[in-house]
Amino acid sequence: MSHVTPIVFVVDDDVSVRESLALLIDSAGWQPETFASAQEFLHRPRVVAPSCLVLDFSLPDLDGLELQKRVAPDRTNMPIIFISGYGDVPMTVRAMKAGAMEFLTKPLTGAVLVSAIQRAIERSRAMIHDEDAMRQLRNCHASLSPRERQVMALVVSGLLNKQVGGELGISEITVKAHRGQVMRKMNAGSLPGLVTMAARLDSRSAPTH
Repeated sequence: MSHVTPIVFVVDDDVSVRESLALLIDSAGWQPETFASAQEFLHRPRVVAPSCLVLDFSLPDLDGLELQKRVAPDRTNMPIIFISGYGDVPMTVRAMKAGAMEFLTKPLTGAVLVSAIQRAIERSRAMIHDEDAMRQLRNCHASLSPRERQVMALVVSGLLNKQVGGELGISEITVKAHRGQVMRKMNAGSLPGLVTMAARLDSRSAPTH
């Protein structure tokens, strides 16, 4: 993913703002994509590259907050930077509480915006990496047999092999065999590593298949 050029989306109904931001973004080494309205942006499919959204607060169709509400749940790895020709505390608080990364007031200083975009891209890249790692972890867990999942759950809870065997009604030797398979399939180098994996799986409500 590191070799993919990050995309910076710009949604602003002012054509001069879109053009100037596109030039700024391009000169910083990112790929700009500009949109004149929220609806136009909503028709853009999700991307698999690091990205962020520079979003004008006041738009002719859907306003910035409404667009944020629609895209934030589905595009969690796309931080949003609000820009506005005017700004007040309640407006800023609403945007930040809804998950915005920055709220900048026009006229924008190039250095300030580039810095904000850089932080947003870094966050997006980290979130994509975390999502990929989580997906791989779920796939590994899904590859376990039902019995191996039972053994894993008991092992990470702190039970010894003999105790696991007692709980499941199987021999200690069989537990060791299942445990070895669990460690191999989960790519766990140690018991603490397996415990950490189990904790990550438990912290996410998504299914394991």
